[in-house]
Amino acid sequence: MNPLLRRGWFDRFVMAALTLLALAWMAPLLWVLALSFKPNEFLLRHTDVFLAPPYTLANYLDILQTSQVFRWLGNSALVALLQTAGVLVLSSLAGYGFARCEFPGRKWLFALVMFGLAVPAQSVFIPLHRLFSDWDLQNTIAGLALPGLAAPFGVYLMTQYFKAIPAELEEAAMLDNASRFKTFLTIILPLTLPAQATLGIFTFLACWNDYLWPLVIATQPDMYTLTRGLASTQTNFAQSEGLGFLMAQAVFAGVPALMLYLFFQRHLVTAVAGTGKS
Repeated sequence: MNPLLRRGWFDRFVMAALTLLALAWMAPLLWVLALSFKPNEFLLRHTDVFLAPPYTLANYLDILQTSQVFRWLGNSALVALLQTAGVLVLSSLAGYGFARCEFPGRKWLFALVMFGLAVPAQSVFIPLHRLFSDWDLQNTIAGLALPGLAAPFGVYLMTQYFKAIPAELEEAAMLDNASRFKTFLTIILPLTLPAQATLGIFTFLACWNDYLWPLVIATQPDMYTLTRGLASTQTNFAQSEGLGFLMAQAVFAGVPALMLYLFFQRHLVTAVAGTGKS
């Protein structure tokens, strides 16, 4: 058989396999979306009907009629944006310092930061909660956003990306009497936009979907985030009588994050490829 023809069949086989895997991955999402448009009374008897009627928008209208849902949505957006901006700034500065600056104990300090990747966030909830309570930051936007600024993964990602940028660019700028900070801000930092977009997506999604920390630090309904607030509307966590409402909540909370990911997804491959260079 012609090698080109054999390769064509192999490519078709790979594409077919990937398509099947993609459909298998999307099946639970389609199931959630379909159930969100079904009446709760119907779902008491049937949960395996995808496309057949009946349909209803009542589940989504129930969410929108919740008195504080838009307040929770605004809290989530504000906290996620503040946390994302803070992580981008701090990780970029720290990553540049580890990648380009020589100072005593640099390798040990970087290893200490990387050790943070091995520490579960839940293990520090008690001391963190006591600290924020002593600072009177409970039920505040600052209390919701500040813990997420410690981002070892962000420091690692930006350090690897800065290492991949040729040092000759900085040397040329410094020969023109540019300061190190000006060189970083005007020449090096713009080259890291793919990594910034990737880190921003990961940080935003993690903050948007976070439930445990808002559950601990936010005790007043007007300071709930969207995940915390929607969970508080569930009188029965098994939701045996409100499965459609539960699915609608999942879709409502997930759509903004999905739109953000789709908008910035083209930067992901570029950034990951950049971190593989040294």
